Amino acid sequence: MNNNHVAANMNTSSPTTPKRVLCAALILVAATLSACSDKAKEKKPGQALASVNGEEVTVLQLNEELQRAGVSAAQQDAASKQLLQVLIDRQLLQEAAAKENLDRDPKVMQAIDRAKSLIIAQAYLQKRVGNVAKPTPAEVEDYYNKHPEFFSNRKQFSMNELVISANDLTPELRSAADSAKSLEEVAVWLDTHKIKYGRNQVTRSTADVPPQLSSKLLGMPKGQLFVVKEGPRAMFISVAEVKDAPVSLQVASNQIEQFLVNRKNKELAAAELQRLRSTAKIEYLNKSMVPDPKAAPTLPAGAGPTSAVANADPAAAAPAADNAPADNASGTDKAALDRGVAGLK
Repeated sequence: MNNNHVAANMNTSSPTTPKRVLCAALILVAATLSACSDKAKEKKPGQALASVNGEEVTVLQLNEELQRAGVSAAQQDAASKQLLQVLIDRQLLQEAAAKENLDRDPKVMQAIDRAKSLIIAQAYLQKRVGNVAKPTPAEVEDYYNKHPEFFSNRKQFSMNELVISANDLTPELRSAADSAKSLEEVAVWLDTHKIKYGRNQVTRSTADVPPQLSSKLLGMPKGQLFVVKEGPRAMFISVAEVKDAPVSLQVASNQIEQFLVNRKNKELAAAELQRLRSTAKIEYLNKSMVPDPKAAPTLPAGAGPTSAVANADPAAAAPAADNAPADNASGTDKAALDRGVAGLK
């Protein structure tokens, strides 16, 4: 007798069917409860904030976005509504992309693999390095006293720039700039020869330019010109003013503290990478790619712990002068000034 027949005749009085009938009934109830349980799990009671074509947007996703955005407690209600819309839009775009098989595009898959690799590497270093101990007030003060050029004797440079295409930096223009007595004379020459240029005003200090460049700038008379070539552009720069801009220990303490923490994080991360390299078997199949054994080990971009590399505040943790907390001055590309020594006249 098959189960369908048993289910259809559950009320019969045949003495050979009661056990089978009972089993069938229990199986049916268990299957029903299991289905209900699965649906309950899918719906995630209390966790789902919205449903987009059947796909849930959850509280966990929203909390992750709030944390990444650094939203304060006072702004969370308003920000939550905005970020929920962002998550909904992201889900819609993801679904639309999947319909066009963009998730199978080789470039997209490669980008996903790279992101996954960076996240895992970052998580490992974060676990190994952990949270570096906060520097003591004595350590902060010691750093402050050892670097007066960044703090107590800090100087601020106000500079003017003319920015042109690097292709326009001809020998003729260089010669004209050499004989020019001011930046305005260079501007007149550029106008005469119909060369396009832009103007910038730059403020930098001895805390955020290399020491060699700082000493050059401090020794320059007011209005002295120098040329920097940086990638696709070139800049004629003149120092308009140099003035004292000291920073007290009280003002600098937080910045120094964060800088010391980030520097220690990077040192620990570099040491861990060195340890892993020393125990690994690395074989270069292309011998031309073998690195110089004298070269210092470097952290791959984005591979450090969150506090050390990936999300380090560039204003406080990425020293421009290699051992100084960076200045928060606004202006042109600092990298151009960092490499400006070679372009000094």
